[in-house]
Amino acid sequence: MAHWAEIDNDNKVIRVLVGDNNDPAGDEGYQWLLDNLGGTWIKTSYNNNCRKQYAGIGYSYDPVADVFIAPQPFASWSLDNNFDWQAPTPMPTDDKRYTWDEATTSWVDSPTL
Repeated sequence: MAHWAEIDNDNKVIRVLVGDNNDPAGDEGYQWLLDNLGGTWIKTSYNNNCRKQYAGIGYSYDPVADVFIAPQPFASWSLDNNFDWQAPTPMPTDDKRYTWDEATTSWVDSPTL
């Protein structure tokens, strides 16, 4: 199976489709998308074999790095050199559960259910 992400003019993923890809050259599904749906399509891998991670709606595509980037989870988080979002402070590594509190820009202990 081949997976393809359609991006808009701002390089935002607007949909992801899965198609049969019997062509050994790997472009049969891509050509079908172009011929029938138009748009700009970038191959993505469900197993994260290419372009960093599997694309999802709302992700962005960086054509220079050739990677898909997840949406920014919080305004205070920044993108690292590996294209992963990082909190301003690392999450504690004890045995407690934490959630991010954007209002205080800190990790807060989450009660277990």
